[in-house]
Amino acid sequence: MDTQSRRQFFTSGRNVLGSAALMSLLRPGSNAQAAGSTPVGAHYSASAKRVIYLHMVGGPSQVDLFDYKPVMTEWYDKELPDSIRMGQRLTTMTSGQARFPVAPSKFKFSQAGDCGMWINSELLPNIASKADEICWMRSLHTEAINHEPAITAMQTGNQVTGRPCLGAWASYGLGSDNENLPTFVVLVAVPRNREQEQAISARLWSAGYLSGEHAGVSFRSQGDPILYINNPPGVPSNIRKRSIDGLNKLNAMHHDELGDPETLTRIKQYEMAFRMQSAVPELTDLSTEPEHMFKLYGEEAKKPGTFANTALMTRRLAERGVRFIQVYHNNWDHHSNVAGRMPDQCKDVDRPCFALLEDLKQRGMLDDTLVIWGGEFGRTIYTQGKLSRENYGRDHHPRCFTMWMAGGGAQGGTIYGKTDDFSYNIVDQPIHIRDFHATILHLLGFDHERLNFKFQGLNQRLTGVLPAKVIPELVVQQLA
Repeated sequence: MDTQSRRQFFTSGRNVLGSAALMSLLRPGSNAQAAGSTPVGAHYSASAKRVIYLHMVGGPSQVDLFDYKPVMTEWYDKELPDSIRMGQRLTTMTSGQARFPVAPSKFKFSQAGDCGMWINSELLPNIASKADEICWMRSLHTEAINHEPAITAMQTGNQVTGRPCLGAWASYGLGSDNENLPTFVVLVAVPRNREQEQAISARLWSAGYLSGEHAGVSFRSQGDPILYINNPPGVPSNIRKRSIDGLNKLNAMHHDELGDPETLTRIKQYEMAFRMQSAVPELTDLSTEPEHMFKLYGEEAKKPGTFANTALMTRRLAERGVRFIQVYHNNWDHHSNVAGRMPDQCKDVDRPCFALLEDLKQRGMLDDTLVIWGGEFGRTIYTQGKLSRENYGRDHHPRCFTMWMAGGGAQGGTIYGKTDDFSYNIVDQPIHIRDFHATILHLLGFDHERLNFKFQGLNQRLTGVLPAKVIPELVVQQLA
């Protein structure tokens, strides 16, 4: 269909559906304005109304945090057996090593809670105290062995960029719960140790082929939380509102002529941006928080950009109706200096994660807020580079890694999945990331096979076309 025939096609119906849609969007107080767009709607009663996803960028070492392997002390500096590796693919960072010496974790583990989960209690004592409220998944696995495809797959379900991320799917399915804030917000916490950070960019919170309104909105930790949130010098709010109204009239004329649905998105986002001018400053003003909140999260919560500050901001977003909050915390790519860097990383996240769970619980929000913690893959039991009893490094390991969930219908106190003595291969209850995504959507009230979007002739979905299943042991109850 050429441009002229498209124009004629949309012109023929512009006084019916097109104008009606625009009027409903621009009419103050209308449902369409409040929701941003008509959501797909859940397929059944949901356990979770919102998600907080804490992504540890770089791949946390399950061997040093959650997958206790005491027998490895007997294997110190011995070669990883061929019967364990089984010719599996390695990264180019270690494939050329002459040896693959086993490096047991140097940290202290102990059992936590009635569930008996073994945790690095030396570095994660606060998270350990929540063991019975957390659903532990020790058998995640993925095909991606390098960061770029692995984090893309974990966020979007596919190693190839350009797909909608999990947050965008949640926005598409659930719709907005606050007309003055985005449905999907992204926060990037700055680690205290910045030795080896991985690149992250807006492709990770893209809406892909979904409408642009479902993309994540990134909040900054320094300066204005959102670029151009404030009026330019000398421009009062009434003048800016008149400018936006004028732009929206021009966009309405453009839509009336061509019928491009993204024009509607542009109109809605301009209106949202104007409403955020009053909502965002109130949201980000932590002076209203009582002092006992800073005692709970730690004094670091007063410092913009820290993980503790980000965790507190996350709770404020959640209680104001933001559906999906994606947090990134960098520097978990421990190719070297595990002993030096792991304590810093854990100090960043241990108390704030505990505080976030406790805070949500005290407010009665944990039951319907799903909190997720994890990275894009795990780390190898063998060392990368020089090995000593004091220090070592670990390469990427996609064959097995640990993540955890809490609240939102996740089954607390569950320990799911088992790996071999080398934390190298899964021996029981594997969880592919497709199963992980299917389970999250299940908790949000969606059948992962039915939450789809027609694009390029296919019913696209987060879990793709390969088999995926909900893991029933991970959820409190099966939903009809």
